[in-house]
Amino acid sequence: MSRFHPLKIAEVRRETPDSVSIRLDVPDGLKPAFAYQPGQYLTLRAMIDGEEIRRAYSICSGIDEGALRVGIKRVAGGAFSTYANENLRPGDTVEVMPPEGRFTPRLNARGHHILGIAAGSGITPVLSIAKSVLARDEAAQFTLIYGNQTTTSVMFAEEIEDLKNRYLDRFTLVHVLSREAQDVPLLSGRITAGRLDALAQGVVDLTRVDEAFLCGPEGMVAEAKSALLALGVAEDRIRSELFTAAAPRQHFTPPATEDAGTIVSRVTATLDGRRHTFDMLASDENIIDAAARAGIDLPYSCKGGMCCTCRCKVEAGQVDMAVNYSLEPWETNSGFVLACQSTPKTAEVILDFDQM
Repeated sequence: MSRFHPLKIAEVRRETPDSVSIRLDVPDGLKPAFAYQPGQYLTLRAMIDGEEIRRAYSICSGIDEGALRVGIKRVAGGAFSTYANENLRPGDTVEVMPPEGRFTPRLNARGHHILGIAAGSGITPVLSIAKSVLARDEAAQFTLIYGNQTTTSVMFAEEIEDLKNRYLDRFTLVHVLSREAQDVPLLSGRITAGRLDALAQGVVDLTRVDEAFLCGPEGMVAEAKSALLALGVAEDRIRSELFTAAAPRQHFTPPATEDAGTIVSRVTATLDGRRHTFDMLASDENIIDAAARAGIDLPYSCKGGMCCTCRCKVEAGQVDMAVNYSLEPWETNSGFVLACQSTPKTAEVILDFDQM
């Protein structure tokens, strides 16, 4: 299981008024651990106002750039994103977990047409995928449909324009703006299933798609997937990653008949080959929180069911999983759960965080 490493910040680049990209300096001895695939993310950890905060941020650099960069957009009430935008400077040190994530393209494919549909900061992993695919495969085609509020809120605007100029015949770019009128009315508004269907009628080819990568708010991702399926794109060619969910995460509410200190389950978790046992109290919201109360540091990042860092397999017992935005159907069918969303249903639960 991956652990955190202190990395120095080499560069902080202002991308928009409310977003930055951060380039990390990886020592030679850690470069194998921090080798990444386009579309993956890093979990960053920092002490902010006396509280440990972890967040997952997608890598925005291409794999052949010789750099490791993540994009961070400030969100309302976001402790880490605000801290990063206002306080982080070159020379500062942040704790970083090696790359994770399966939102990745098939880099060994040749001549594929890749489609990226992103909104807001959802561009971050899609940009990494676009840069990597176009650089690696001279026959690849990439279409990017990117939604934002205004031109000033477009993250990585210069890099995206550079891609367009460098790969004139292989990179198609469509900007959709929801709060700024454009010359083409079709490009003014949000990315919806209807708008994508209209774009497919003559602006871009959305039918011959070998891989599609959808990233952004849950509503946009659902609309885009619906449109692509209706256009005949096979479901197994569509990959998605959520950056914000439509509804807040459900919270565990203990039975009214139980006191907060009542033990409701005993949990055993295997991590890095070691077994840890702790009690789940009625007041504990989820398995991650219960472990932390017992002094056990289980892996997690977003705590919203979206990043998969806390993925584990239920070896014995049963759990309830409140929401799941990241596990594939085969994983849930095989007994994998997200610990940050799970509470025990049985008096004993055995989990394995080392299972792949």
